[in-house]
Amino acid sequence: MSHSFTAPWWARNPHLQTILPVLTKVPRPKLQRERLELPDGDFLDLDWQQTPANGEPVLVLIHGLEGSAQSHYARRMLLECRNQGLATVVHHHRSCSGMPNRLPRSYHSGDTEDLAFSLRHIASRFPHSPLLAVGYSLGGNVLAKFQGEQGEHSPLTRAAVVSAPLTLSACAKRLEKGFSRVYQSYLLRQLQQKLRAKIANPAMQMPVAADKVDSLNTFKEFDDKVTAPLHGFTGVDDYYHRASGLPFLGRIASPTLILHAADDPFMTEAVIPTQAQLSGAVHYELYPHGGHVGFIDGGHPFKPRYFLERRVLAFLTDRS
Repeated sequence: MSHSFTAPWWARNPHLQTILPVLTKVPRPKLQRERLELPDGDFLDLDWQQTPANGEPVLVLIHGLEGSAQSHYARRMLLECRNQGLATVVHHHRSCSGMPNRLPRSYHSGDTEDLAFSLRHIASRFPHSPLLAVGYSLGGNVLAKFQGEQGEHSPLTRAAVVSAPLTLSACAKRLEKGFSRVYQSYLLRQLQQKLRAKIANPAMQMPVAADKVDSLNTFKEFDDKVTAPLHGFTGVDDYYHRASGLPFLGRIASPTLILHAADDPFMTEAVIPTQAQLSGAVHYELYPHGGHVGFIDGGHPFKPRYFLERRVLAFLTDRS
């Protein structure tokens, strides 16, 4: 299904679509932090831009791998929500708010329990406010899986999923090839840095030794030796199978937009669902161009214009 996105002639390269947004300056949002204590002794941080009044909706942003409220896509969405007067809060995955989390475990691509905890808290604070959500990349996979798990019991009125790696094993393989290895290397360095800090803490029982960290140079290796054992999976194949969002799309019961670009350098065709895999509540849009969380549709290289915020907010506010 196509809506209205067309990449300009100068932005049809998938890597430009992916990298230029990271390099483009976006004003730093003014946010108020709220800390949620978790039953297992860890915590989650929520960053509020504006709280709702008189039953107005709340938009929850769910960032991607090693992202935060300061990621380029989060900043742009926060800016647009501020301009529209929409209450907005960023759900940070454990260890991603700028503060290390307390436990050996952190977060993963299928971790819907922490998101559920945040949403329950927000709903209890603002019981008359409809809840909306948008998830990006890893956060999009988490959101898609959550929506499928919850089905008709989802607390979300509407949701949007952007550039989600809905088939984790295929995406891990894709990131081992060609220029995509640059993205893998960049993200793994951040994960390795956090891993080393935890290994250096005598109170942390980690599944690998410090001298093995540098050898974990693909996502599959890192996920097999670190992510899987820390989060209760038997290995990387079990993790990728159980955490991938694609099998959950048919169970989604509340309106959910899913956006993919066919040239996304983090993905393969394996993430693209068939019509039979989608419930009637899913609005799926696949575009030829757009890269990974890019979707530049105009402007010029020094001041690009983006499709994402317009499309996502139009869907979430039920304007199209």
